[in-house]
Amino acid sequence: MSEYRVDDLARAAGTTVGNVRVYQDRGLLPPPVRQGRVAIYSEAHLARLRIIVNMLARGYTFAQIKEILAAWESGRDLAEVLGLEQALTEPWSDEVPTTVSAAELVREFGKYATPDNVRRALRLGVLQRRGLHFVVLSPRLLQAGRELIAAGVPVPAVLDLAERLRESLDGVAGLFLDMVSRHVLDPHGEKWVPSKEEIPELTALTGRLRPLAQSAVSATLALAMTAELANLLDERFGSLLREQP
Repeated sequence: MSEYRVDDLARAAGTTVGNVRVYQDRGLLPPPVRQGRVAIYSEAHLARLRIIVNMLARGYTFAQIKEILAAWESGRDLAEVLGLEQALTEPWSDEVPTTVSAAELVREFGKYATPDNVRRALRLGVLQRRGLHFVVLSPRLLQAGRELIAAGVPVPAVLDLAERLRESLDGVAGLFLDMVSRHVLDPHGEKWVPSKEEIPELTALTGRLRPLAQSAVSATLALAMTAELANLLDERFGSLLREQP
């Protein structure tokens, strides 16, 4: 199991050392283990810290977060609860974000690196501002854009595609989660809190949902692309192909 000093823990969770201390003072984060004068945090602390950061970003107050976490922990094994927290807050992608400067964006995209296009990329979540730099949250997505641009597709059209994809896949994500909510969570009732016996099952379900959703979307996209490409080829070159002996 990994061990973290406070600065490493804060960096891994995307927050600051000052915030970590505040969360401890508020009773949201368990105290570290002391090894001499050094405070050592575990993966369980990192999982808890990530869920605190995520809940704060969604508008929860410290009091609400404390109440929710206390309800989960009541009569339950802390390690199991933190295992569920980790499963719920783990990123769905294994991509490592990269950082670029404004000058690098201009150098790569030239006249298309306009304030309007940058704002669109920020709004779509392709970029995230961090001080004077930008974080590329999905390098694979940016690389796909590069290749489309290299093939002759203008940047505004690539951003249009990214926007349409985001809208469509937001809907797909909603369908998956609505299905799980309706058929798995709702039968337990609106105020259901998983018991000690149910937490491992819910953790496992969360882990299975990730590859299931990704596989389903990938397979469906492959079928759709095959059909649409056949239609395009027939529309554009059907007469030529039919002339061949």
